Amino acid sequence: MLKLGSNGPDVVALQQALLAAGFNPGAADGDFGAGTQAAVLAFQRSEHLVADGVVGPATGTALGLAEVPEIPSAIPEVTPQIVSKIFPFTPLGNIKANLPVVLGAMDAAELADKEMVLMALATIRAETESFEPISEGVSRFNTSPQGTPFDLYNNRKDLGNVGPPDGANFCGRGFVQLTGRFNYTKFGKEIGRDLVGDPALANDPKVAAELLARFLSDKESAIRQALADKDLRTARKLVNGGSNGLDRFENAFAIGSAVIA
Repeated sequence: MLKLGSNGPDVVALQQALLAAGFNPGAADGDFGAGTQAAVLAFQRSEHLVADGVVGPATGTALGLAEVPEIPSAIPEVTPQIVSKIFPFTPLGNIKANLPVVLGAMDAAELADKEMVLMALATIRAETESFEPISEGVSRFNTSPQGTPFDLYNNRKDLGNVGPPDGANFCGRGFVQLTGRFNYTKFGKEIGRDLVGDPALANDPKVAAELLARFLSDKESAIRQALADKDLRTARKLVNGGSNGLDRFENAFAIGSAVIA
């Protein structure tokens, strides 16, 4: 691992690799100074890596300097009993029923490390504390006074909706509360399901788990950057678009960090 203040032949090799990649660190003098750090940061951002200015396995491999070791899977440690500590108000039966499909989807998406598993669990805690895929409830934010359910969503261009009955058809569903014609179309195609033709499929536990994993995978780089910065608010916003459920999200992350090895 090379960072600000490192020196020696490994730093020379790093500086030469940065220059070859088109990111000039200044003189290849073997001293990891501000110029080298700036070049590393620029390279990391270009490659959608966590931009921390530190050359670890992922950055080293991207530069052709090192191999990335396999990231240990946290899944063997994530039992229903452990998860029940993260979900203190949730029936254990719900966790036992749905945890296997969630972990299976995360493993299949190669998001089995502790941080991303915690991200999935904290998202579920914020979105559907019952640990079941559910449909969004009617509220003043989605339904006008005396209006039909979800009529305020019908013409939301940011959701890809094109008029009634899109609001009701593509309301929030699943573990991640997938919302809007655009997301139902995009993520339905990515997991090989016709969610536009059958939106209710998003509440099938297996499909809901696949959608959660795919949604996190789609934003993986930004999520990992936020987690590296210990910025849970941003990590939450990347999924939710705001701060709804942030208190539950932060609480789940704090408990999970302590109870999962």
